[in-house]
Amino acid sequence: MRKLHLFYALLGFMFFASCGETTKREEKKGVEEVVEDQDQKSDESGVILFFGTSLTAGMGLDPNDAYPAVIQEKLDSLDLPYQVVNAGLSGETTASGRNRIGWVLNQEVDIFVLELGANDGLRGIPLDETRKNLQAIIDTVGSKNPETKIILAGMQIPPNMGQEYTSEFRNIFPELAKKNNIRLIPFLLEDVAGNPELNQQDGIHPTAEGQKILAENVWEVLEPVVRGKRKEERVKSGE
Repeated sequence: MRKLHLFYALLGFMFFASCGETTKREEKKGVEEVVEDQDQKSDESGVILFFGTSLTAGMGLDPNDAYPAVIQEKLDSLDLPYQVVNAGLSGETTASGRNRIGWVLNQEVDIFVLELGANDGLRGIPLDETRKNLQAIIDTVGSKNPETKIILAGMQIPPNMGQEYTSEFRNIFPELAKKNNIRLIPFLLEDVAGNPELNQQDGIHPTAEGQKILAENVWEVLEPVVRGKRKEERVKSGE
């Protein structure tokens, strides 16, 4: 059931709007190191890049508890040769994501999971700007490598900005997915948002258990893409 409690709304707004620059700089440095490290590993395996906010970065948790790391464990357990890159960054908006997408794509990416927009909505950024930035990121990924499979993570926000804004914001994601013929995760925080047992004390960032549910929400859409790419590779190699 998709519900956003009042405490989620208030705490979420304050937290997303006030992410510190120090944390952001440290996380960006960490992302750069991870991307560089994955360059050396991607020759033998495909790359799945998660590009998003603190939800993807796993803010407040050990990086191994963030949902991209949980996805990596699942891939490994199924013997699927993919390397996950976590390019999540706290406080990231679609505008800042658009600005940094270039260096993130310095390596070849097989599957690109786009999780941006929540901070835009919570800050009341004009919807046209959010839509335009997400489209620009999608276009950049497609231009870099037309064969990269893109998955867009849908997001919802509390009604702080009014019902019309909230509704139109929610619709951005399925509309972009349809327009670009890409897969959509309907709501990344499904079954986690608003549940105090699955969120940290800030009321917005999932606990390790919450991240596991996020991973399942992602895996439901990601799995057929991963297996489809693997099948294509086997056909091309004559396996």
